[in-house]
Amino acid sequence: MPNRASWRWWLVNKMGKAMNRLLAFYYGSHPDSHGRMLAEILKQDDHWLEVCHNYIQWLFPTKEFSRVTPDAPVLDKATIDAFNADDLLQNHLRAALIRVLKFYGLRLTSEAVVKGPNWNERKSNWFTENTHNSLRITRILKSLSALGLLDEARAFQAALHSLCDEEPDCGIDKVAMKFWREAVPAR
Repeated sequence: MPNRASWRWWLVNKMGKAMNRLLAFYYGSHPDSHGRMLAEILKQDDHWLEVCHNYIQWLFPTKEFSRVTPDAPVLDKATIDAFNADDLLQNHLRAALIRVLKFYGLRLTSEAVVKGPNWNERKSNWFTENTHNSLRITRILKSLSALGLLDEARAFQAALHSLCDEEPDCGIDKVAMKFWREAVPAR
């Protein structure tokens, strides 16, 4: 097996064009299809994350084609293998998760996903009624599961179900909850 630096070079330079761009984006060397670097997206404020609808497919790619962002990458086996084999890619994916959790009023600890200090401020944006964020969360769970952050996906999923069980103002419908359950492989 080549060293990590040459492995990254091979992945970025020898894979198909769409995956090529995804890995380069996640390595931080190239922009997404809208000219944005990963670090730029992670620095955006909550309002931008809410109103912009074409970044989530880049932060959390899945095996499914996006009708919202048709030029977004779609995962294949080689890209999944690259993420699962590379700590840098996983660390950058974890950073994307931490940012979106903050957007939802949550935070990642070493053991769980819990309410963040901004929970009361942020929950009305997605938790008290069904919104497009339910679809985003399904995408996030699927992506984390496929790309090597299964523990984080399970922690997020568990937090979502606990919050809906415990919080009296949960407005998430049973359909979204079903999608969230199915998005992460069972133990």
